[in-house]
Amino acid sequence: MTQDNDDLDSLVRKRIRALRVAQGLSLEELATRARLSQSTLSRIENGQRRLALDSLVTLARALDTSLDQLVETATDDVIANPTIDAAHGWMRWPVKADPGMSVVRQRLTAPPPDNPARLRAHPGREWLVVLSGTAILLLGHRRFRVETNQSAEFPTMLPHALGAESGPCEVLGIFDRDARRGHQRSAASSGDAGEAGDAG
Repeated sequence: MTQDNDDLDSLVRKRIRALRVAQGLSLEELATRARLSQSTLSRIENGQRRLALDSLVTLARALDTSLDQLVETATDDVIANPTIDAAHGWMRWPVKADPGMSVVRQRLTAPPPDNPARLRAHPGREWLVVLSGTAILLLGHRRFRVETNQSAEFPTMLPHALGAESGPCEVLGIFDRDARRGHQRSAASSGDAGEAGDAG
């Protein structure tokens, strides 16, 4: 057996035990769910029994996960560097859990627009956290103050805009696939991807 196989074998065994403990299951309870003997499960977790595919399939099912997730190897790209758009004051990070999602850090200096026609609406959902300062979030006819360390979540089909209150603020926004596309289309049509007043 190669070193890589040994590492994967050890990882899978640790993962089985960690999932069992996280779900509050005893050896006996998981063994019953997986239709294995308690001693067999104990030997699997402790590395004293060979990992068989049929056992892994039943254990994955008993742990409410998939075989793919149970044997998934650790990735080397744990750290992600941002893409910087200095012209608009943006930093973007990919979200690996869903390639369609993105994270944007933005510094806002202008208040949200006074003109309701400048509020944007498009499919999707957005989450944001204010890192510093105070943001003003306009949603339809409502106005929200979002202070440092507060967050907001909203469907982007609501006409919306975001700006700063009384000085600069920094916001971390998370956009799902549809919100990201809507934002990109809005930016392309306005010619200014970083304008205050477009929250997503």
